[in-house]
Amino acid sequence: MVPSMSSSVLPSILLSSPPKGGGSRPGVDLRSDTVTRPGSAMRAAIAEAVVGDDLYGEDPTVLSLQEQVAALLDKEAALFVPSGTMANQLGLRLHTQPGDDVLVSEGAHIKWYEAGAAAALSGLQLVTVGAPEGAGLFSAAELHAVYQPRRSDHAAAPMTLLCLENTHNRGGGRVWPMAQMAAVCAAARELGMRLHLDGARLWNAATALGCSPADLSRPFDTVSVCLSKGLGAPAGSLLCGRRSDIDRARRFRRMYGGSMRQVGILAAAGCYALQHHMARLGEDHEHARLLSAALTGLPGVQVVQPVETNIVLFDLLPGLPDAATLVSALAARGVLVSAFGARRIRLVTHLDVDRSACLHAAEQLRSFLQTAASALPVSV
Repeated sequence: MVPSMSSSVLPSILLSSPPKGGGSRPGVDLRSDTVTRPGSAMRAAIAEAVVGDDLYGEDPTVLSLQEQVAALLDKEAALFVPSGTMANQLGLRLHTQPGDDVLVSEGAHIKWYEAGAAAALSGLQLVTVGAPEGAGLFSAAELHAVYQPRRSDHAAAPMTLLCLENTHNRGGGRVWPMAQMAAVCAAARELGMRLHLDGARLWNAATALGCSPADLSRPFDTVSVCLSKGLGAPAGSLLCGRRSDIDRARRFRRMYGGSMRQVGILAAAGCYALQHHMARLGEDHEHARLLSAALTGLPGVQVVQPVETNIVLFDLLPGLPDAATLVSALAARGVLVSAFGARRIRLVTHLDVDRSACLHAAEQLRSFLQTAASALPVSV
């Protein structure tokens, strides 16, 4: 079981520190890019938001946000929802029938972090494509190897939907190469499958490749994107696709309890994030490479390569303390990181940690790991 970081073990200096824009923040929180807190300008946008009843389709700020994101992804329409999990689950519900198989990549968020919702809400089975060492990426040949055609005796569940994740969280923020993604999507189409993209960090993928989000979303029927990962909004995701699909998704959103009222106060934060935080994502990628460089070569430490976006994974080889011990020791030093397995650590850079904060975190990491390695009776 992956250890969790409860508030009871967080240094009080981190819990009480002000958000970005409200003074310097002590400590460094690298657990996720979802831990950011709105700065003064975003809070002003929230306070000044023009709102209406979104369930009636009358919230002008929500409507504006949906139009902006649909245009960014070159889709007909978009739907604002509370979370990335809901956005993904709406996509699954749109394209399937109970009892269908949905193909997902190894380590997919839809399988690992959405509480079994695909089975509970839509009656779906999730079938993995690709090898563990593929970091969430796979080939058209691997897709064909897993795919089961429909049988006359109906013994096999229909494989109706393929879901990709870009960037891939458990793969260390890996980005799908465009040619590889195009080949996999084309193969899925040939097999008669529909396509959904979990693009929670699609903004990071587009930044890394130097292309537009639309370039990466174009092959897919539906795409989910997140405003609180990378962009620094306090909440919210969107599902984008054909207008007819998004209209159907509105019904499912209400069924799942996701319809909201004067939610323009959250949509305003998303609008602000799109305008002010998109262009700076490359800084997070630079900071991730800085952390990776600081860890590379340390005894007993193996950094998962390549580091392409804002996520760094590294493994603690036998002999060093395990991940839970490292998480606890760093927390005492004012640096928060996530255990991503018994001996794997995840670091995520974001707009609330600048270069100096990352340098400080790297210093604390190196200090602890070098001390732990020097205490061993033999080299690791």
